[in-house]
Amino acid sequence: MSDIIHLLPDSVANQIAAGEVIQRPASVIKELVENAVDAGAKHIDVILVDAGRTSIQVIDDGKGMSETDARLAFERHATSKISEASDLFALRTMGFRGEALASIAAVAQVELRTRQADSELGTCITIAGSQLVGQEVVSCAEGSSFTVKNLFFNVPARRKFLKSNQTELNNILQEFERIVLVHPDIAFTLNHNGVNLMTLPICSLRQRIVGVFGKKMNEQLLSVEVDTTLVHLSGFVGKPEASRRKGAHQYFFVNGRYMRHNYFHKAVSDAYEQLIPVGEQVPYFLYFDVAPANIDVNIHPAKTEIKFENEAAIWQIIGAAIRESLGKFNAVPTIDFNTEDCPDIPVFGPDFANVEQPKVQVNPNYNPFKASSSSSAKSQMTNWESLYEGMPVPQRESNEFPMPEVYEDAEESFFASGAFNVEPEQKTPTLLSASESEKFEKSTQHYQHKGQYIITSVKSGLMIIDHRRAHIRILYERFKGQMASHTGVSQGLLFPEMIQLSVSDALLLEELTDELQAIGFDLASLGNGCYSINGVPAGIEGLNPCELLHNIIACAKDGSSNLDEEIQHRVAFTMARNAAIVVGQVLSNEEMEDLIGALFACENPNYTPDGKPTTAILPQESIEKLFR
Repeated sequence: MSDIIHLLPDSVANQIAAGEVIQRPASVIKELVENAVDAGAKHIDVILVDAGRTSIQVIDDGKGMSETDARLAFERHATSKISEASDLFALRTMGFRGEALASIAAVAQVELRTRQADSELGTCITIAGSQLVGQEVVSCAEGSSFTVKNLFFNVPARRKFLKSNQTELNNILQEFERIVLVHPDIAFTLNHNGVNLMTLPICSLRQRIVGVFGKKMNEQLLSVEVDTTLVHLSGFVGKPEASRRKGAHQYFFVNGRYMRHNYFHKAVSDAYEQLIPVGEQVPYFLYFDVAPANIDVNIHPAKTEIKFENEAAIWQIIGAAIRESLGKFNAVPTIDFNTEDCPDIPVFGPDFANVEQPKVQVNPNYNPFKASSSSSAKSQMTNWESLYEGMPVPQRESNEFPMPEVYEDAEESFFASGAFNVEPEQKTPTLLSASESEKFEKSTQHYQHKGQYIITSVKSGLMIIDHRRAHIRILYERFKGQMASHTGVSQGLLFPEMIQLSVSDALLLEELTDELQAIGFDLASLGNGCYSINGVPAGIEGLNPCELLHNIIACAKDGSSNLDEEIQHRVAFTMARNAAIVVGQVLSNEEMEDLIGALFACENPNYTPDGKPTTAILPQESIEKLFR
């Protein structure tokens, strides 16, 4: 029997390995820019065409490479960062595996121009699909310039599943922001299709954050600084009033590397407990400096998940540092005990105790629940009619219930009251007239339970309606219909609101402009990511338009498609959730009647747009079983 196990060709192995490192154009940006940072660059330019599909160019002024190093850099597991396994426990560089350039060259057409400072001429290498196309000596600037064209040209399945240009550009901006936020000592520029998106000069960390996310962020940040034997923690956290439900900018960095850490995120959230509403988030930019031997960055291909040796202790340090920062900058509400210029409040003191107080006589035998035996009390109880002598007797209207007469027989007294239109002799109820019966059947009464559920009767039993979910369904179909027909009514604002957006958010808002205008938003661009909100959709009065737009943008970021239908769904759903009545709001019977009628006029009244049920029915059989 012949052997069936064999080694894969290098081209196939490289494409398989490249799939783990290079997933989209943003991955190329991340790897090339990180290499430029490790090369000691002080200025890095990123130039994109068609969100990286057509071309990606990264230019730096780092130390460059020799002719031999330039050719060897494209070999798998070739690196200058480490030389033995023990170096993994002392990493201070961004890269170390030696897979990035080899993976990029396996799925794209790459050209590298590089020159060292002590060389007069540089080297130009061209590689396509891991195959060397050409190598020559050229004249070029000091540093390195990588040009990556036609990404995934030889992997059509991977190229086919790339998202839209806007979605890929948003991913690139996300990776770009993570790098520039941790390197304020490096100048960066970002250009897309000939348009400059971001220019960030060398500056302080706070100025870099403001340069990326706008000037308004500067007013929302509090500095954090603590130094311990385990970790040096620095950075900024947001004030409690800067919290928002979605889209808060939250970043952790360790030793100059971006990371995700749910455990540390919980430490930040706990520090803001009872300071912000439940479910909201605050922005934070926290930087950890720890000994490389105490962390492990080699547990995920993207190197964004990092394991700490002393997570529990660092968790306590994070919480204590944030609470100290909030208290230091008076971000926590306090009780003011300053009594200067305040009215005097009498308190117990030696002088007050010596003042003669009026004597109060107390009858220890008095019992308010025991009838008095004195003659005067008896006379007051028996002669109470004299108090009302001479007063006119009010006349009852004919449609009022007659006052019940006093009968010694309790049953006779009940029927003689006339409350049920019953003759005392017959003691049988009188039937309602036809008009009264028809009026009774048409007047439907609904019951609101715990400010959340509407209970009403139906033929099959009792129907229970979640009034918030029902209102979300109603508003969602209304807003979506307005977008489809472009008939949204705009309510002008007397004082326009100003909103400041980051570059990525501003680009996404531009894509949503037509849909937002269709439902009634009136926006005007003021440049540099600043917009004026001149009008909002009618029917959402009382909502914060800036917060609403932030929520819409945050929801649109979560999507994987830019189709008009998908955008309309997300915009309409976000607005419906923000404008719907809240749990605990008391509704009148007429309001409940209108809500039920509007719900069952919807296309799909039984579920919210995200698939949650709006109604439930308790069958009559189940009700009867409860009383057996």
